[in-house]
Amino acid sequence: MGRWALWLALMLCLAAFWAGVLPAVGALPAADEEGNQDESLESKTLSAEDQVKDHSAGTRVVAGQIFLESGKSDSQSENEENFHSREEEKENSLEELNSLEMSNLLNKDLEEAEIQSPVLTAIGGTADGEPCHFPFLFMEKEYAECTADGREDGRLWCATTYDYKKDQKWGFCESEEQSNKRRQMQEAEDVYQIGMKILNESSKKAQKKVAYQYLLKAADMNHTKAMEKVSYALLFGDYLKQSIQSSKELFEKLTEEGSPKGQMALGFLYASGLGVNSSQAKALVYYTFGALGGNLIAHMILGYRYWAGIGVLQSCESALTHYRLVANHVASDISLTGGTVVQRIRLADEVENPGMASGMLEEDLIQYYQFLAEKGDVQAQVGLGQLHLHGGRGVEQNHQRAFEYFNQAANAGNSHAMAFLGKMYSEGSDVVPQSNETALQYFKKAADMGNPVGQSGLGMAYLYGRGVPVNYELALKYFQKAAEQGWVDGQLQLGSMYYNGIGVKKDYKQALKYFNLASQGGHILAFYNLAQMHATGTGVMRSCHTAVELFKNVCERGRWSERLMTAYNSYKDGDSNSAVVQYLLLAEQGYEVAQSNAAFILDQKASIVGENETYPRALLHWNRAASQGYTVARIKLGDYHFYGFGTDVDYETAFIHYRLASEQQHSAQAMFNLGYMHEKGLGIKQDIHLAKRFYDMAAEASPDAQVPVFLALCKLGVIYSLQYIREINIREVFSRIDMDQLLGPEWDLYLMTIIALLLGTIIAYRQRQHQAIPRPAGLRPAVPQQEPPPEHQPPQ
Repeated sequence: MGRWALWLALMLCLAAFWAGVLPAVGALPAADEEGNQDESLESKTLSAEDQVKDHSAGTRVVAGQIFLESGKSDSQSENEENFHSREEEKENSLEELNSLEMSNLLNKDLEEAEIQSPVLTAIGGTADGEPCHFPFLFMEKEYAECTADGREDGRLWCATTYDYKKDQKWGFCESEEQSNKRRQMQEAEDVYQIGMKILNESSKKAQKKVAYQYLLKAADMNHTKAMEKVSYALLFGDYLKQSIQSSKELFEKLTEEGSPKGQMALGFLYASGLGVNSSQAKALVYYTFGALGGNLIAHMILGYRYWAGIGVLQSCESALTHYRLVANHVASDISLTGGTVVQRIRLADEVENPGMASGMLEEDLIQYYQFLAEKGDVQAQVGLGQLHLHGGRGVEQNHQRAFEYFNQAANAGNSHAMAFLGKMYSEGSDVVPQSNETALQYFKKAADMGNPVGQSGLGMAYLYGRGVPVNYELALKYFQKAAEQGWVDGQLQLGSMYYNGIGVKKDYKQALKYFNLASQGGHILAFYNLAQMHATGTGVMRSCHTAVELFKNVCERGRWSERLMTAYNSYKDGDSNSAVVQYLLLAEQGYEVAQSNAAFILDQKASIVGENETYPRALLHWNRAASQGYTVARIKLGDYHFYGFGTDVDYETAFIHYRLASEQQHSAQAMFNLGYMHEKGLGIKQDIHLAKRFYDMAAEASPDAQVPVFLALCKLGVIYSLQYIREINIREVFSRIDMDQLLGPEWDLYLMTIIALLLGTIIAYRQRQHQAIPRPAGLRPAVPQQEPPPEHQPPQ
C-alpha cells in the first residue's frame, strides 16, 4: 500500500508538471454530440487530455492553417540543441539504473491495484452478499455486465455463477433507491433528447418555445445538460421569460456539480453584478475554474482580462496562453467555404447617423434581389447564393437555398457559381453530399474560364489529392493564378506552401507576405497564421502584443459571435433587458462593439439594473471600449466627467479624454469640445485664440461641424469685442486726444464746414424727392402728345 500511494503521488506530480509546461498548446475538441446550434450560448468544453494535446508531431498545414510543434523559433532551437544533448546523456544514465527497479515496482503495484479493484456484490435475490460473476449465461446469451433483461421493473441484476438456468443464483446490482434514481435520470435523458430534437429541427419561434418546455421538465429532473440550457435561456430571455434570480440558482447548482459552463456563467454574474453583489475576485475564481474545466468562453474572458489588466496584473504571456487555446479551436472549425460572417452593429452610430449603412439588408431589398433571381438575373443569383452560404447581413445561413441559386447561375454559364458549387461539393453538408469528383469538375470549368475561386479550388485538389494525384507544382501554379487576381484563398495557400516548404523552398518572408495579403481580405486563417508566427518569432521578430491582438481577432470570429446579432434583434424588438445581458457577456469576452452597445443601453437607464448604478456601469464599459480605440466611447468618457455622470465633475479629466480623441482619432466633436473648454476656461486656462484654433480644426475635420462652428465663431467674435472694449477706458482715451495737434488750431471751423455741407446735401436730396411726387389727376396740366418710347412702339 505504501508503494502504491507513493507511485500515485509521483504520477500526480508528473501530470501537474506537464500541465504547467504545456498550457498553451492548441486543442481540437471533438464535435458536439448534440449538434447544438446554440454555440454562441454554450461553448464547447475541452477535456483535460485535449488541453495538452498538440495537433501533430511536427509543423504541418491543414487547409491553410499552420501548426507549430513548439513555441520556439528555429534560432532558439539551434541555441538549445547542445544543452539538450548533454541533458539527454545524464537522463540516459539515470534511466539505465532505474528502469529495472521501476518496471518491477510498476508491475507489483498494478497487481495490487487489480486485487483491490471493487467487486460488485449481489443485493437480495437468492445470493445476497455473493459477488457477481461476469460473464454469466442467461437465456443462451452471455452478459458481461448487469442487465435488466427478464424484469418488467427495469431493475439491474446479475448472476453469481456462470449458468443462471442451472444454479438459479442471482441478486440485484443496485438498491431500490439507486434503481429509482437511475430510471429517473433515464426518463430525464429521454425528455431532454425530445426537446433537443425539436430545437435543432425547427426554426419557428413557437416550436422552440415548445422545445424549451421539454428542457425545463428535464432540468426539473436534475438533468445537467438540460439545466445548462435552461439556465442560459432564463439569463438571456431566450424562449423563456427572463429571470436573473432563477438562472443564478441553476448556475449555483451546476457549479456545485462541477459544470464548467455553470462556473463560467456564475463568474459572469459576479463580474457584472446581476442578481448578486458585484465581486471581481469571485468572478476571477469562477472564471478560472471554468477554464480549468475546458470552457472556451472562460478561457477567452481570462485572455481579455490578462490583456487589459482587469482584476489581475496585466500579463501579455498569460493572455497569449488563453487566446491561443481558443484560437486553435476556432481555426480548426473553419471550413473550405469559410466561417460565419460576424455582423458588428454599433447602436450609438445608428442613433448619431440614422442614414449610415449598418451592413444589414432591408427585407424589401432582399425580396427585390429574389425577384431578379427568379427572372434569371445571374448576378442576383450569385449574390443571394453567397449570402445564404455564409449568412450575415440579416440573412440566415441556408445551404439548400445557396445550392439552388448557385445551380441556376452555373447553368447559365457563370464561372463564379461553378466555383462555389465546387466548394460546396468539396466540403459536403446535409444538403450537398461530399464528392471530390463532382467538385473537381466544377473547379475545372471555372478555372478554364479564368475564375480565381475555381483556380484556388483546383489548387486545393492537387495539394491534397482530392480526386486527382497529389501534384505540388500544379497546386502552386493554380494558387499563384488565383493570388494574382487578389483571391484570398489563393494567397493563404501560397503562404502555407512557402511556410512549410511544400513544392517550393521554405521561405518565411514570402509566407509572411502572402499571409498579410490574405489578412487584408479578412481571412480568419491568415490572422491565425500571422499570430502563430509573431508568437514564436518565426520569420519575424517575436511580438507577444501583436500575437495576442491577432489571436483575439480570431477568437472573436468563433460561433459565439452569433450572439451579437441575437442581442441586436432583441434590442430592435424592444427587449432592452435581454439585449443588455447578452451584450454584457460578450463585453466580458472582449468584444469592443458589445462593450459600447452595453454602455449605450445602460446610458438609457436600463431597468435590469438599479437607477443609481446605470451611469457607473455605463462609464465602466465606455472606458473599456475606448481603450480598444472606439472614438465615440472616448468622447463619452469626456462627457461623463464633464457633466458628472456616474462620477464627480472633473473638467481636467474630461479635457484629457477630448484631447485623446482629437489627437488619436481626429474627432471633430472632440475638437469642438476642446474649443469650448478653451473659450470658457474649463479644466484649462482660458484662451480665446486656442478656442478659435480648435473650432477651425473641427470645421476642417467634418463638414457637419461647419454650421455649429460658424455660430460658435460669431459668438466668440462678440465676446472678443466686448472683452477688448472692457479692457480699455473710453474717457481716458478721449481725454488723451489733442485735437489742435491732430487737426490743427482751426479744426472747429473745418468741422462746422463739413457739417454744413452734409446738411445742404440732405436738404437738396429732400427737395428732389418732393418734386418727384405725382399730383392728383384733376389738377394735372395738359401735356402735349408725344411718341411712345421705343420699347412700347407697335410693330410695323
